[in-house]
Amino acid sequence: MATNTINLGSSSIDVAGIVKGLSDNKRKATDKALGNLDSANKTKISAVGNFTSSLTNLQNAIKSLADGSVFKAHKTTVSEASVLSAVAEPDARSNTYTIVVDKLATAQKTTSAAFAGGKEPMGTGTLTIAIGDKSIDLDIKPPTNTLENIRDLINKAPGNPGVTASIVTGTDGAHLTLTSTSTGKRNAFTVSASGDAALTQLAFDPATGSATVTAQDAEFTIDNTKASSPTNTVASAIDGVTLTLTKAGTSTVVIQDDTSAVATALNSLVTAYNQFISQYQTLTKYDKTNQQVGALIGDATVTSIKSQVSALLGSQSTGSASGPRSLSDLGVAFQLSGTLKFDATKLTKALAISPAETQDVLSGTNGVAVKLDKMIAGWTSTTGILSQRAANLNARAKDIVKKSADFEVSMKSFVDRITKQYTALDTMMTKLGSTSSYLQQQFDALSKKG
Repeated sequence: MATNTINLGSSSIDVAGIVKGLSDNKRKATDKALGNLDSANKTKISAVGNFTSSLTNLQNAIKSLADGSVFKAHKTTVSEASVLSAVAEPDARSNTYTIVVDKLATAQKTTSAAFAGGKEPMGTGTLTIAIGDKSIDLDIKPPTNTLENIRDLINKAPGNPGVTASIVTGTDGAHLTLTSTSTGKRNAFTVSASGDAALTQLAFDPATGSATVTAQDAEFTIDNTKASSPTNTVASAIDGVTLTLTKAGTSTVVIQDDTSAVATALNSLVTAYNQFISQYQTLTKYDKTNQQVGALIGDATVTSIKSQVSALLGSQSTGSASGPRSLSDLGVAFQLSGTLKFDATKLTKALAISPAETQDVLSGTNGVAVKLDKMIAGWTSTTGILSQRAANLNARAKDIVKKSADFEVSMKSFVDRITKQYTALDTMMTKLGSTSSYLQQQFDALSKKG
């Protein structure tokens, strides 16, 4: 802690210098000790955080294996992408479908008779717009009896059943255009008007009138089975498959199991595990040549966790002797360096010959991924051992901060005390200097008289 220069008294005692020297000497060892404690604790907090992060990365990498979703992945092929697209959900089944799209679903659109302009006053009365059992009644009266204001009333109406309004101006004048916000026959709308003759020109009934665009459902066949949909996105026609129809035509949709997803997941497991091992080795290393020691060297907790993870990945199940029983049987094997290496050809063979057993090794009740996911969840949960370690280290950090603050308080008291002591000594020495000068003058005077 810096000490300001103190100019007290007139003796030769350097009070400020003495106080600073004593203060620096007294705090040197404690400052170093607290600094070392703080640095070491921060290093451990970072190390435990990095180790935990590498574990959660491994857990994320095996998520699709642990929940089994990787075995529900599908590959979808569409022969005519301009006609439709298809997305297979996990519950889809491998199959081939021929789909003929006859009509696309459309939304009703109507165009009114021409009026002089959007701002010109027109008839007054009530305008009712209805879709099914939903409707709105708009009171049209001055000054809102213009096409522009009617358009705004429709678009802003809180009970709007699903119709948007706009104005199209052509060579013959301004037209009010109404469009349903949803496709399909059930979303066709009616417009009725009561009042002046001008307002009744906005009325429309699809049963008797001709729309600019007629509301219709999509019509198509799946392997010659007729089907329809109020929208062009069809999720209920084929189990587990969502179709998006884009134009009339014919397309073949092929749904296949995507075994490449399993290979991708296992490759992710290998990459994440090798990164976990690299992190562990860095945190627990001892480099005699460069005199470097890992922050968690000799740490029983992290060593135990690493050993349990490695043991699980190298274990064998008690399943069928004819099918795969370990990760090694699926192409995931340990190297001399302690890392993993993946051979996709073994997995391909296992999936082709023993698909059920392969799934059981990875995602079954006692599957490797399922067990590993539970283990990591236990270690990293809020009550897990790694979370507790982090909490203890953070508590120690707060304790170090408190010790530093308490030490600063004690040092201030020490500086105040010795400053007073040396200031008092300086004052006394100044007085003694004055007395000595006075006595010397008296002696000199007596000597002259003699």
